[in-house]
Amino acid sequence: MGFTIGGIREMRSGTRRRGRAAGATAVAEYTGLWGWAVAPGARAAAGVCSCGDTACAAPGAHPLGFAGEVPPGATLDMASDAWAEVPGASMLLPAGRTFDVLDVPEAAGRRALVRMERMGLPLGPVSVTPTGRTQFFVAPGAAAGLPGLLYRMGWDDADLDLRALGRGAYVTAPPSDLGGLGPVRWLRPPAPDTAAAPPQARLLLGTLAYICHRW
Repeated sequence: MGFTIGGIREMRSGTRRRGRAAGATAVAEYTGLWGWAVAPGARAAAGVCSCGDTACAAPGAHPLGFAGEVPPGATLDMASDAWAEVPGASMLLPAGRTFDVLDVPEAAGRRALVRMERMGLPLGPVSVTPTGRTQFFVAPGAAAGLPGLLYRMGWDDADLDLRALGRGAYVTAPPSDLGGLGPVRWLRPPAPDTAAAPPQARLLLGTLAYICHRW
């Protein structure tokens, strides 16, 4: 018998075992190497969420209600034990603790990233989602401070497709699948000097706002 998360069954035991091992290793990297908590998340197939709620507002993109987080600092053995309880789960990273996220359209984000690298701006991890979004990891507090930052920079009245994700939000961690649409990928993976101390949002916001406004 395969394991079922609220209705979606993992059918092939060999694939399940390989996925479990790979998942535990990735979880241990996030917790042990980068100091981030990881929450087991739902999966989705054909728009149907594994949580079993046919009216789910975020299919395949929310934590599993019955599973606890794997805490920062968890070892590979701890991650393996925890993930063995939820094989097939996606990996979700809670925002608002070690980092917040600035979320922009993928094309604008890629262009902004190239410009930031040329300018030598400090950068943290950057991911890209199959839904066409680029996510810049920045220091906590960006979500709460975004309106004020945009106001001070003169962008408060602009029509910007730019939002900040903070406490209470979760982002899908590479290489997990997002909503059955495909994997999230790193454009800039975490590094020892940026995972625990990503840059302040104000250092990146001017470039992001300018590119988003012109896009």
